[in-house]
Amino acid sequence: MMNIIGRFAPEQHVYSIDESFLSFKNTYPAIKCLQTQGQLIRKAVWKETRLPVCVGIGSTLTQAKAANHAAKKLPGYHGVCVIDNEQDRISILQSMSVNDVWGIGRRISKKLELMNVKTAYDLAKIPAGLARKQFSIEIERTVRELNGQACKVWDEARADKKQIFSTRSVGERITEYEDLLQALSKHVAIAAAKARKQGSSCKTMLLFASNSPYDERPTGFKTLVHFACATDCSIELTQGMTQAASQLFRAGVRYYKVGVGLIDLVSTQHGQLDLFNVSKAKPALMKTLDGINQRYGTDTLFIAAQGIEQKWAMRRDLLTPQYTTKWHCLPEIKC
Repeated sequence: MMNIIGRFAPEQHVYSIDESFLSFKNTYPAIKCLQTQGQLIRKAVWKETRLPVCVGIGSTLTQAKAANHAAKKLPGYHGVCVIDNEQDRISILQSMSVNDVWGIGRRISKKLELMNVKTAYDLAKIPAGLARKQFSIEIERTVRELNGQACKVWDEARADKKQIFSTRSVGERITEYEDLLQALSKHVAIAAAKARKQGSSCKTMLLFASNSPYDERPTGFKTLVHFACATDCSIELTQGMTQAASQLFRAGVRYYKVGVGLIDLVSTQHGQLDLFNVSKAKPALMKTLDGINQRYGTDTLFIAAQGIEQKWAMRRDLLTPQYTTKWHCLPEIKC
């Protein structure tokens, strides 16, 4: 879907799994009518993916989000809304609740309602300086953007994550210590691969395991593992997990959710070295491991601690087949 949308403008920013921004700056006269362009986007996505989308176009990012809200919620727009004049801007903002404005959360919207600010148009009429004084500079930017003054830009490069987590609910309750070790080892490997991908190493790792919150006696355990030298090595991280996992296991607890968090990340390339502790990381080995798994599929190679028969693995019996990306998902015809 994102690839199809990206064909219709020179610049694209994928904001989330189901949202994307396009920039039509300096595209006239190649694109003469933005309303027509929005309809073309909508038709192309539906024709090629069968996904219904709505298109909102405005002079700022916040206006575009408001237009998208109108295209989706208000009658008469047929999935495409363009804010290109003052009359449409006022009409759309007056029809929007203030808590539907991009960047206005539930807590802020309640405070705004106490100030008799109930619609997006009411918010747009607040003096920018007052919005900054009463709330924050972000709310001031939102007010200015609703009035057509561009203050927000999408990031050309996303910052590295400060924490990386891998957590899942298990398909079959874990009651044995060995199974708990295997599940934690699996999540260590997933988190470590994510850390290596963004060039980060871990100094502190969080382990946690719990039963279901709907059980008669909800129970959860967690512990921290500290490393003298920051590491991105799956082997070293798994060894640290193995030494600490006994603190999570209790006989009689039927574990439902387990996970691993790398919560103290530093740059692998620019991290501070320790004169008295030698790093045990194996960058060449990890590069080979990631390269093989990327080329031949996840878990083509894996650490033996993850186990071979993972009875606790998440059930995926009803997962939609991936007809276009995996050979074994192609339908078979017998004649």
